[in-house]
Amino acid sequence: MATPVSELDVGRTAAPARKRPKPRKHVPRGLLWLLPSFLIVCVFVYVFIGYTVAVSISSNWRAAKPDLTPTDPWYANYQTLANSGRFQADVRNNLVFAFFFLILAVLAGFLFAVLVHNALRARGFFRSVFMLPYALSFIVTGVVWRWLFNPEAGLNLILANSGLSAAYERVTGSPLQPDWTSSPAVVGDLSGMLNKVIPGGDFIQVQLGIPLALMAVVLAAAWQLMGFSMAMFLAGLSSVPNEILEAAQLDGATGLRYYRSIVIPLMKPFAVTVVVILTHVAFKMFDLIYAMSGSGIGFATDMPGIFVYETIYKALQPNIGAAAAIVMLFMVCVVVVPYLVRTGRRDAHD
Repeated sequence: MATPVSELDVGRTAAPARKRPKPRKHVPRGLLWLLPSFLIVCVFVYVFIGYTVAVSISSNWRAAKPDLTPTDPWYANYQTLANSGRFQADVRNNLVFAFFFLILAVLAGFLFAVLVHNALRARGFFRSVFMLPYALSFIVTGVVWRWLFNPEAGLNLILANSGLSAAYERVTGSPLQPDWTSSPAVVGDLSGMLNKVIPGGDFIQVQLGIPLALMAVVLAAAWQLMGFSMAMFLAGLSSVPNEILEAAQLDGATGLRYYRSIVIPLMKPFAVTVVVILTHVAFKMFDLIYAMSGSGIGFATDMPGIFVYETIYKALQPNIGAAAAIVMLFMVCVVVVPYLVRTGRRDAHD
């Protein structure tokens, strides 16, 4: 027997099916918020970097006449830069400064982080005291330390009034008055050896050693930035679970053994971050050194940043200054890019 069909069912069956509208493709709102920042970064970073590269290979670029005609050969400005005795001294100073600055700032920051982390009382006070130099301007730090290392004042007055200078004079026959930032002496010259090892190494015009005047600058820079290093290591020490400490105490790993076997391996990611950031700062150091000692005698404390500034605005050679700026960018990228690649791969695996 056939099932009766109501009028409602017949009407519903006969009515044509409506097509659903296709969903509109919406641009994620987050991308719209990021678009202005993306455009600003592209224009004021990458476009300017590209223009600086064009200026660095130009033959006669001037602000009033921006002629980007390249040199012949195109690397002529970089060749001039490599043969410059001052720029060779700048690269030497930058590498020496970065090496000793990193050792002092990272080790001092870790040591103070351990002391502050284990302080039972006034932890906040000591944290603020060690972080205070980091809050200062590099110009302020440079002016203060320039006075401290003045041969006629500062530390030399302490040496004289404490009797150390007189005692040194009785032994050696001359008073103890270090030149600090005005000494042109270079220790451990490797130029002669490199001239024999490197083919065509006779182009080296400076002593490839350790300028003594640079050590005072290293001390000032490390004093200011060890607070940043301490803050990073404090964050790492605070993240160590208490269970690990209790397990180490049960296993007898206390004192130095606890830090050597447990804490230091756990601090490796924080140490890598601190080293990369401080290396970036060291390669771009300008204002502290410019305010403290300038180029120094025999370019003993000169830096690529000072070279770029004086070459462009004083010597009026913007193409050579732009080439030096690109070399500085390359030095920074050698350190930062591998770190970013490593971090990106780790985040992708996580």
